[in-house]
Amino acid sequence: MEKIEPELRLFDSSEELSSGLADYVLQVAESAVKDIGSFSLVLSGGDIPKRLGKLTKAPFLRLVDWPKWHVFWAEENVVAKLHPDSLYWQAKECFISKVPLLPAHIISVSHGVEGESAASSYEFSIRQQVKKRTVQASPSSDCPRFDLVLLSLGPNGHVASLYPNDPVLQEESQWVACVSKDGTRESVTLTLPVINAAANVAIVAAGMDLARPFMDVMVSRKPIGSHPAQMVSPQDGKLVWFVDASAASLFLRGNEHR
Repeated sequence: MEKIEPELRLFDSSEELSSGLADYVLQVAESAVKDIGSFSLVLSGGDIPKRLGKLTKAPFLRLVDWPKWHVFWAEENVVAKLHPDSLYWQAKECFISKVPLLPAHIISVSHGVEGESAASSYEFSIRQQVKKRTVQASPSSDCPRFDLVLLSLGPNGHVASLYPNDPVLQEESQWVACVSKDGTRESVTLTLPVINAAANVAIVAAGMDLARPFMDVMVSRKPIGSHPAQMVSPQDGKLVWFVDASAASLFLRGNEHR
């Protein structure tokens, strides 16, 4: 299949970005439900949970076919379920508790266990969903083909819990890995082969503090691996960037001077 070039969607404000992202999620969901009868959505940290709050209000609340949705996570911090740093908890507070998703369709990372154990059990859970065909299998690899993976660009160019120059960036066989950030806190993350097997991937970049990392990712000035977002490249799918004016400022200024 021919590789699709990434799409860049620019917004004047962070608020408009959230509205545009909600429209996009609904569009991809409707298409997936129509084509395969269900929709698999993968969430991550950063500002993603808060932005999904748009889906809990009109008109989205009544437009969405919620029982057809299946929710997963691209990453999770190894903390207690009710810990404020739990990405499950953040998503529940901002989004999940306010919409009629089916509890059995929420596939979260285990809490209260060590990182390696959490990664292993989460990968098993995803494999079960592929076996049940809740999630499609990728036609070109053994990876799951999620309908939509939502990622947030981090200040050091990372996405999910894929940090610069981490050995996990070279992982090819595992679907889920445990990583240690700053040598202390553990987190669980989907690996690049899984992210790149998705039908659709969206990366959100908003705020002036992301202007430099977004510029570096877009112009590829840094060595591969130093900005993991550069390594997100869906094999048989589509990548869309959602960027506000602040995050895009350096990139746009650079293009003006070319």
